[in-house]
Amino acid sequence: MDFAGKRKIWFFISLLVIVPGLISLVLQGLNFGIDFAGGNLYQLAFQKEVTQEKLRESLAINNLADSQVQPSENNVFIVKTKILDQELEQQVLKTLEKELGSFEILRNEQVGPSIGSELRRNAVISLSIAIVLMILYITIRFEFKFAMAAITALLHDVLITMGIFSIFQIEVNSVFIAAILTILGYSINATIVIFDRIRENLTKTKKEAIEIVVNNSITQTLARSINTTLTVLFVLVPLYFLGGETTANFTLALIIGVTSGAYSSILIASPLWLELKKFSKKNKNIKANAY
Repeated sequence: MDFAGKRKIWFFISLLVIVPGLISLVLQGLNFGIDFAGGNLYQLAFQKEVTQEKLRESLAINNLADSQVQPSENNVFIVKTKILDQELEQQVLKTLEKELGSFEILRNEQVGPSIGSELRRNAVISLSIAIVLMILYITIRFEFKFAMAAITALLHDVLITMGIFSIFQIEVNSVFIAAILTILGYSINATIVIFDRIRENLTKTKKEAIEIVVNNSITQTLARSINTTLTVLFVLVPLYFLGGETTANFTLALIIGVTSGAYSSILIASPLWLELKKFSKKNKNIKANAY
């Protein structure tokens, strides 16, 4: 396949996915969970059958109508509210017991806004450090153009994952950062394999056009890239549907990121390096002609 020759098509497809996500990130942002925004989280197991609507009505009695109510199995609900002091918390729990019957508190957590702010800051720092170190590593091992292409492909994967989470307002918590870092590591590994083959083929076939070298390198590593991705997805997809709510968002982020990472490694990173290489060569020719 002429992967390099169709690179503008691959870039356009990526933009079709990334742009709506960017618009959503600007207009409505991410749906930060209590890990980042602060608040109270309760996991309640009711003895009697309770509906989501009835639970919302009971919370509204104490002006908590805007709380997030997520049903689970066996009459269990996850309720996320604004930060409650001890007195209001007791009042809310008594109201729920009066309106809906007795229940068991399986989980009760509170995160302050200052802790959430610190988590967001640490998340940005950790991602920045990871990207800088990868740029240094790829530049030393290959060249700076490879590093720029690889990091652009990684940003492509991160933006697609964050964009989808923003569009559908899927909750983002501290585990989401672990998922993003996992995606970065997975995607950069797949990209490096192709880059390694490009470098190897460049030394073997110096007279071949660079587009042919890129196409051959992608083709030679294509089976490896697809098999690795499918192997990971064979684990993640069942885990998403059967693993429960605790790991659902983490697994979903990985599914999106791994799929996007396979796409960017095969169809974005190497063609983008080709564009950077041609642009650099064109500039050198312009400067040489000027002299």
